[in-house]
Amino acid sequence: MSLIHFIRENARWLAAGVLLTFISSFGQTYFISIFAGEIKAEFGLSDGEWGSLYFLGTMASGFLMIWAGASADHFRVRTLAIVVILTLVAVCLAMSAVSSVWMLPVVIFGLRFTGQGMTSHIAVVAMARWYVRARGKALSVAGAGYSMGEALLPMMFVGLLASGSWRNLWVVAACIAGLSIPVLVWLLRSERVPSVASMRDDALGMQGRHWKRADVVRDWRFWALVPIITVSSIFGTALFFQQVHLGDVKGLEHRDIVRMFPIYTITTGIAAIFSGLAIDRWGAVQLLPIIPVPMAAGFAVMGLSDSWLMLAIGFALVGLSGGIYGTVSGAFWPEIYGTRFIGAIKALATALMVIGSAIGPALTGLGIDAGVNFPQQMVWYAIYMIVVAVWSVFVVSKIWPDMQPSAADA
Repeated sequence: MSLIHFIRENARWLAAGVLLTFISSFGQTYFISIFAGEIKAEFGLSDGEWGSLYFLGTMASGFLMIWAGASADHFRVRTLAIVVILTLVAVCLAMSAVSSVWMLPVVIFGLRFTGQGMTSHIAVVAMARWYVRARGKALSVAGAGYSMGEALLPMMFVGLLASGSWRNLWVVAACIAGLSIPVLVWLLRSERVPSVASMRDDALGMQGRHWKRADVVRDWRFWALVPIITVSSIFGTALFFQQVHLGDVKGLEHRDIVRMFPIYTITTGIAAIFSGLAIDRWGAVQLLPIIPVPMAAGFAVMGLSDSWLMLAIGFALVGLSGGIYGTVSGAFWPEIYGTRFIGAIKALATALMVIGSAIGPALTGLGIDAGVNFPQQMVWYAIYMIVVAVWSVFVVSKIWPDMQPSAADA
């Protein structure tokens, strides 16, 4: 089935996935960090202190994801998503009223848990369970919501920030999130039933079975995959978190950095589409080692050059990794471990990803406070990414022999 025909036949459910990933923007680092300068100035925070507060809130949300993410196995998407979005609306309003430093990690926890964590998790689990043979295409289409958020929201809110209060803009964010609820209810008025797909033989994982989360945590290969599943969240998050600092070091205005986001978004979208088609043809597992390579090149370029053009190329390269990761990360867990318990398994993986996104801001912020600016750090991070890519080749070689024939022959 062609991509266009697939979208036309499944438009309602795919649109729900796009809407959920778009709404997740309000808990994503690239959005929260738009207000980093104003928050640091108002509360008198250094880069390291702001990064540490962000670390605390994000870490807490990651640990809660381990438990809460399993709810995707037990509740319909429409029911669970509405509860999560209503909570996100409340947290956005709380961010508009935050009045002390101690409240910041609490509100950040809420934004990260409901936005980056649960909203994204629900969308990815739904696509992974609803679609088996077209899983790659479904995930790449649903991921368009991320790209839309990255392309539209930073430019819009940075423009509004120049003439308005950062607190009022969080009220705007709450309104946008709230307006998504009736649209989601309409899209999912006749929701797909996931239990049928999850019982099919071609939705099995390694060794021809559905793995439970207890079995997964005892599989050494899961933990060996941690570097590859966290590399994008650690360093992609760090890049957007330090967007204001990056502009300062490079001698650019904040809005100049934000203007590069559409470049990132375009390459992310292109990479997502092609990786989705590749997954449906060859499977997701073999694509894992590719994920960090473009990002490594992008970080090296941005770290070593002050040219506006080279920064734009760097964002484009990071976008390639982001697009591949966004699609592959949703596909390879059901491919490896099956779909019956994918909510609980993906929740654990999402928790690790969220924890990784907490490490990036804290690590880079402390480095900046120690006198090593972010561009200088980026070169060392690029070397680490290449090491991760090589390690992933080894891990994949240990996974592939246990893949069921249908996946291996896809």
